Amino acid sequence: MIQITLKGGTVKEYDVPVTAMDIAKELGAGLAKAACAAEVNGEVTDLRTPIAENAEVAILTFDDEAGKKAFWHTSAHIMAQAVQRLFPGTAFGIGPALDDGFYYDMKYTRALTPEDFASIEAEMKKIVKEDIPLEKKSITVEEGRQIFKDQPYKLELLEEYAEKGWDLTIYTQGDFTDLCAGPHLARTGTVKAVKLLQATAAYWRGDSSKDSLTRLYGISFPKASALEEYLAQQEEARKRDHNKIGRELEYFTTVDVVGQGLPIMLPNGSRVIQILQRWVEDTEQQRGYLLTKTPLMAKREFYKISGHWDHYLDGMFVLGDPYDESKECFALRPMTCPFQYQVFLNRKRSYRDLPMRLGETSTLFRNEDSGEMHGLIRVRQFTISEGHLILRPDQLEEEFKGCLDLAKYSLQTLGLYDDVTFRFSQWDPANPGNKYEGSAEQWEIAQAAMKKILEDLDVPYTIGFDEAAFYGPKLDIQIKNVFGKEDTLVTIQIDMLLAQRFGMYYTGEDGKDHLPYIIHRTNIGCYERTLALLLEKFAGALPTWLMPTQVEIVPITERQHEYCTALNEKLQAAGLRSEVDYRSEKMGYKIREAQLKKIPYMLVVGDKEMEDRTVSVRARKEENGGVKSVEEFLSQILEEIRTKAF
Repeated sequence: MIQITLKGGTVKEYDVPVTAMDIAKELGAGLAKAACAAEVNGEVTDLRTPIAENAEVAILTFDDEAGKKAFWHTSAHIMAQAVQRLFPGTAFGIGPALDDGFYYDMKYTRALTPEDFASIEAEMKKIVKEDIPLEKKSITVEEGRQIFKDQPYKLELLEEYAEKGWDLTIYTQGDFTDLCAGPHLARTGTVKAVKLLQATAAYWRGDSSKDSLTRLYGISFPKASALEEYLAQQEEARKRDHNKIGRELEYFTTVDVVGQGLPIMLPNGSRVIQILQRWVEDTEQQRGYLLTKTPLMAKREFYKISGHWDHYLDGMFVLGDPYDESKECFALRPMTCPFQYQVFLNRKRSYRDLPMRLGETSTLFRNEDSGEMHGLIRVRQFTISEGHLILRPDQLEEEFKGCLDLAKYSLQTLGLYDDVTFRFSQWDPANPGNKYEGSAEQWEIAQAAMKKILEDLDVPYTIGFDEAAFYGPKLDIQIKNVFGKEDTLVTIQIDMLLAQRFGMYYTGEDGKDHLPYIIHRTNIGCYERTLALLLEKFAGALPTWLMPTQVEIVPITERQHEYCTALNEKLQAAGLRSEVDYRSEKMGYKIREAQLKKIPYMLVVGDKEMEDRTVSVRARKEENGGVKSVEEFLSQILEEIRTKAF
C-alpha cells in the first residue's frame, strides 16, 4: 500500500506504484488534460515519474509558474524538432523556457528567411497534432558521445556536465533527442497554439569569442484563444513601448556613432529627469540624508580594496592596461559605494555619528552585453539615486525599514508601486570562493537578519537563489516592462563585509573600535529606467507634475498674442512650465498637436476670453474643462501638482 499526500492535505492510498499523471486522471479528466508537471516533495518533475511512498504531490498546470515553464520548455523542443526536420544538419545549442515564452539557439546551414517562420510554425503544429510522447532516459558519457556525435554544442555540454558529476539525461520525442534535465510535458499534443516571435543573433554561451548562433524565440499556449489574447496584448505593448513613445515625443534619441547603450536625453527627457532628481534629493534630505558628490573614476588599486576588481572587472570600462601593474590604470565607476565610504573615513567617527545616511545622484558605467541593450531600460551609462547607510548593528532593522519605506513612498508617488514584486536575493553556498566573499557564518547571519526584517515588515517575497551581491544579500524590487521582461527597479542590500576592507571603524560606547554594518540602497533606482517605465505606464501622458510642458496656451488669432504673452508670464511666475503657440495655424490643428504631445492642459484664448480676462480650458483628461478665471485655473493645476496626482 502506497500513501501519498496531495496538495491541500488529502491522503490517497494506492495498491500499485503510481505517477502524477495517474493521480491527475483520478482527480478528473479536466485536470489530466491540463496537467503540465508535478511537484513531488517540493521538487518539480515529469508527470510520468514514479512517486515514492509518503510523498507530497501537487499537480501543476499552465496556471502554475513551474507548470508554465515545463510547457514552454517542451515547446522549445518541439520547435527544435521542427527545425531538425526542415533543416537537416542544424547544430543545436540550448533551448530554455523564459518568463514569457521560450527560445532555442541553433546554427543553421543557411540564414533564415521570413518564409521559414511560416514553415517552422506549420511543422510545429504538425508535431503537436502527432501527439508524440516524451521519454526520459539516463545515459552514460559514452552513450551521449554516440548520440550527439554530430552535435558539437551538445557534446561540449555533455563533457562539462559529466566533469561536474551531474546526472546525464536525455528526452526523446519521435525523431528528436535532446540532452536535457527536464521537466517536460508528457506529450506534444498538450500544446495547442504556437507562434514564432523573432530571430536574433546570440553568441554560444554568451561569449563573443565563440560561434554566433541564431536565437529563435516563440510563445505557446494550451488554448488558441490565449494566444490571440497574448498577441493583442503585445500589439498594445508595442504602442506603449518607451522606445517608440520616447522617440516620438522627443524624450531621447540614440546615435550609432555615439555607441549602443548610450542614449542622448533630449530637452523633454532631460527636464523630467531633472524634476525627478530634485524631488528625490529633497525627499532624502528631509529624511536625514547627507548629499555627496564623488569622482566618476578611480585607480585600479581602489577597486582592488573594494573587491570590485576581482568580482566585476568584466563589467567595467577600464582606462589603460588592467594587467600591467607598472603603469597607472583607471576605471569608470560601476557603483558609488567605495567612494562614499571615504566620506565616513574623512575623520574618526564614534557611535554618536551613526547612522550616517549618504545619498548621491550618481552617474555609473557598466559594460553590458550588446544583446542586453534596450532603449532606456538597460544602458551602459546611467544615473541612479544611490545611497549608503553606515550604522551600528543595533540600528540595522530600523534603518532597513526606513529604506524600504522611502522606496515604497517614492514608487507609490510615481504610480509604479502596484506593479512591483519583491525578491530576497541570496547567496549560493556551493560557490563562495568565486562569486562571493566572507564566511558561511557571516552570510547566514546577514541572511537571517534580512529574513527577520522582511517577515517583521510583512513583505511578500520570492527567493532569488544565487542572486546576491558578492558582499551580501539584498531585497530586489522587481518590475516588468510592457513586454513582460523583468528588471530590478530598486535594491536594498545588507553588507557586513566591506567595512573591514576599508578599515571603517567607529569608537563604541565602550571606547573600543567596532566595524559598522552598511546598507546599500536606491530610492527610485536608475532614472533612465524609471523614465522608460513611466512612459510605458502612462502611454506618454505623464502626471502633470512630471510633464516637461504642463500648459499650452492657444490664441485663436494674432489679436490675443499680447494677452497670451502676459498670461504665460503669470503662469511661469507661479512655477508652471507653459508655452504659447504663436503659429498662424488653425486652432483645431494646434490643439490636436498639443494632444499628440500629451500636454495636460490647453488654454484656448479668443476675443471673449481676452475681454473677460479668462481662459477656455481643454484638459487632456476631458474634452472641455469650461471657461475659468486665470486664478481659478491656477488654483486647480497647482493643487494637482502639489498632490502629485496621476
